[in-house]
Amino acid sequence: MKRDWLLWLALSVLIFVMPIFIKSPYYYSVLIFVAINGMVVLGLTMLMGYAGQVSLGHAGFFGLGAYFSAILTAHYQFDPWLAMAIALVATVVLAFLLGIPTLRLHGHYLAVATLGLGIVLQIIFKEQGDLTGGPSGMSGIPYLKVGGLEFSNDHKFYFLAWIFMLGLTGLSINLVHSRTGRALRAISSNQTAAGSLGIPVDRLKLMIFALSAGYASLAGSLYAHYFTFINPSPFGFMASVKLMAMVVVGGSASLWGALLGAALLTSLPEFLTVLADYEMLVYGIILIVVIMFAPKGLVGIVSSITENVRNRKRAQNA
Repeated sequence: MKRDWLLWLALSVLIFVMPIFIKSPYYYSVLIFVAINGMVVLGLTMLMGYAGQVSLGHAGFFGLGAYFSAILTAHYQFDPWLAMAIALVATVVLAFLLGIPTLRLHGHYLAVATLGLGIVLQIIFKEQGDLTGGPSGMSGIPYLKVGGLEFSNDHKFYFLAWIFMLGLTGLSINLVHSRTGRALRAISSNQTAAGSLGIPVDRLKLMIFALSAGYASLAGSLYAHYFTFINPSPFGFMASVKLMAMVVVGGSASLWGALLGAALLTSLPEFLTVLADYEMLVYGIILIVVIMFAPKGLVGIVSSITENVRNRKRAQNA
């Protein structure tokens, strides 16, 4: 736990020092997307890596947060922060209710069920045109503001997005190192054995599913207030696949893998624009290579290198 908090502190310092060297709004925009995607992937990592549950519909919860915030502020003139809070509560409650029947499934059945959930939500975003603007999207979403400070440019929003990301990371560190976190790892290893030890398997699975949906909702609200315009396309099946790929590439059993995976697969398309038409093919190849040669993801590679260095030092000192 101490190591995780030291890494969290180092990341915090890096985030607040980095603007000294960044001058282009474009790079701020990329880093904002890393933070927003990282929030969703952080929740997915706890669901997949710590609770052992697969979800292919988390882009739908991401979209729920975005649309709840957009509709409440653009149509009904709610305060944006209040709208974000309502979006969070509504998404968590909906995830809880949907999770009751869904999480009784296992393996690929669960994956298909969550996939269907994501598809249904995107259809709702497209078809409820009066509220959501339909395929054309909706505009008029206000910027977030605190007092007289309006987060209306990339530089300001960069700090806001990363404060949220750092806050959720700290919450996740506390959770995974708590008694609940140990119970989740037991569930991931063997649900039957965990249940025989008195661990409330169904309740914990439901809790972490709802929590991960809440993370996605917050990220979606930030997305909506950053762009001030949304449409259904970023919240479909392919977005869920990308989010899951970030978890796998980073390392599903590590919170820091969530950040690494989000950073790599969010920034990669920006540097491979010539392959834009083959984006999903590139994602597929990356996934295959990682699963075959680095099943523990980037974090596993870093851990292996660190362990090898330590072993060499021990051998030299012996």
